[in-house]
Amino acid sequence: MKSILKRGLLALAAAALPAVASAHPAVGDAAGFGHGFAHPISGLDHVLAMVMVGVVAFQLGGRAIWLLPLTFVSMMAFGGALGVAGVDLPFVETGIALSVVVLGGMIAINVRAPLAAAFGMAGLFAIFHGHAHGAEMPEDAAGAAYAAGFMMATGLLHGAGLALGYVIGHAGERQGVFVTRAAGGLAAISGLGILAGLI
Repeated sequence: MKSILKRGLLALAAAALPAVASAHPAVGDAAGFGHGFAHPISGLDHVLAMVMVGVVAFQLGGRAIWLLPLTFVSMMAFGGALGVAGVDLPFVETGIALSVVVLGGMIAINVRAPLAAAFGMAGLFAIFHGHAHGAEMPEDAAGAAYAAGFMMATGLLHGAGLALGYVIGHAGERQGVFVTRAAGGLAAISGLGILAGLI
């Protein structure tokens, strides 16, 4: 029981790191790194999607634990470059909301997607998230610092999802499965609320 409590506290601390860092956005280049770091953690849709990517990566296991988040961050950087360049991408907000619905749904119904399908889906959703970050970059922002900030915050949120999956998965086989699936279901419902404009 003590080890489960310790793991839970570690996961909670990992999940709180981005919020702690964003409490001081003026540290360093506030128009670059600070704004970039704060952007992914300023919206429920981004936070839920990033954490769900980490949970899905944990559920898939093996190489997916590091490859799925790496794929997401890489494709998000590509989407961010498109946004900065002013390339129009249709249905960005819809794509972001759908990412929460689909990722949460995968966790809720325990879908074990083939790795190629999981990477392709994560990469597609990442482009939408990245485009939003890039398009909303302040005009006076230092581009590289801003990109580094939002990529670091994204990585931390993926890490929080991995930690959450680990802690829940080791809380007990039956309870862990129930809690994981319930968390995925709540995320999917939240995604539907975002998609409908209710949240």
